Amino acid sequence: VTLVESGGGLVQAGGSLRLSCAAYGTILSIDAMGWYRQAPGKQRELVATITRGGSTNYADSLKGRFTISRDNAKNTVYLQMNSLKPEDTAVYFCNADVLVTAVGWADYWGQGTQVTVSS
Repeated sequence: VTLVESGGGLVQAGGSLRLSCAAYGTILSIDAMGWYRQAPGKQRELVATITRGGSTNYADSLKGRFTISRDNAKNTVYLQMNSLKPEDTAVYFCNADVLVTAVGWADYWGQGTQVTVSS
């Protein structure tokens, strides 16, 4: 299973970006999907998660600016980021709990996509 992220880049403060993450491979089902981020010199932190049924969970500091969604038919999760701030600068990682033939449930991570917000 491979998670492929896209949509990162450089944006000015106040701008928006939409990240996408698609899962590829011999996938039977995907439970929770989510986004995490890691800024230089800091630990990786939760951004948001979403269950297969659409229940969401956000880091308190990001509620109202970020929106997570998913398309189960495409095995894809999205992160809409609005009103971006320089402190949102980080590498954003996609995560998914995937049911794979002969493996069972396993946790997968994408390679990360850089988001840079200039002031």
